[in-house]
Amino acid sequence: MARGKLRIEDGAKRIRTVFDGEVIADTIRPRLVWEIPYFPTYYFHRDDVRMELLSATGTTKRSPSRGDAVLYDVKGGTGLAESAAYSHTDSPVEELRDYVAFNWSSMDHWFEEDVEVHIHARDPYTRVDILPSSRHIRVEIDGVEVANSTRATLLFETGLPTRYYLPKIDVRLDLMTPTDTVTQCPYKGDAGYWSVEVNGKVYTDHVWSYRHPVHESSSIAGLVAFYDEKVDVFVDGVKQDRPKTKFG
Repeated sequence: MARGKLRIEDGAKRIRTVFDGEVIADTIRPRLVWEIPYFPTYYFHRDDVRMELLSATGTTKRSPSRGDAVLYDVKGGTGLAESAAYSHTDSPVEELRDYVAFNWSSMDHWFEEDVEVHIHARDPYTRVDILPSSRHIRVEIDGVEVANSTRATLLFETGLPTRYYLPKIDVRLDLMTPTDTVTQCPYKGDAGYWSVEVNGKVYTDHVWSYRHPVHESSSIAGLVAFYDEKVDVFVDGVKQDRPKTKFG
């Protein structure tokens, strides 16, 4: 359903959140609430939350669409996550009044069924298609060719530019140095990064790879991709426009 600008849907997956070794909430009837447009927040019915581990802080936070939210500290094991949960008990949106949500980063683990999810809740309308391609892909940095392949794997993800994942044998690994950077994606997993040195200049974290991606993205395991926003990509000889995204 949509209430004004607020989008709310019932989910079918089992959702759990864990803090300091304690399962704080566990539900098979999550409510998905798009508090921001890009992905939903999991809301748990109070009956599916261990409310004895939550204590009201006496403070609230305001939302124009959801009304005032009561804030709760969350206790788990020997840890305390301050103001980590909230509930719109007097919300103008009736569908939220009996539900509790948690700040994602305040919790230690999140699970959809038995699969851990990172960064944020998965949007059921985000699609990731991964397709092998014989298109000729070349990548240049500062005029130097750093990759050349006719056996790329193309990843199409809702709302993002096409990503070209290339076999390492087709990439100038001699120009690359691994960094300590790791990022996480709820749809792909944990990515490690390399910097590239070209013409005496280091281009930091321009290349990444998912060594052990989540199951549905397993076909990009071990392949490498470049930020199209920061390098020059040629597809079948045609130079591509650099996409404008938050990664640019």
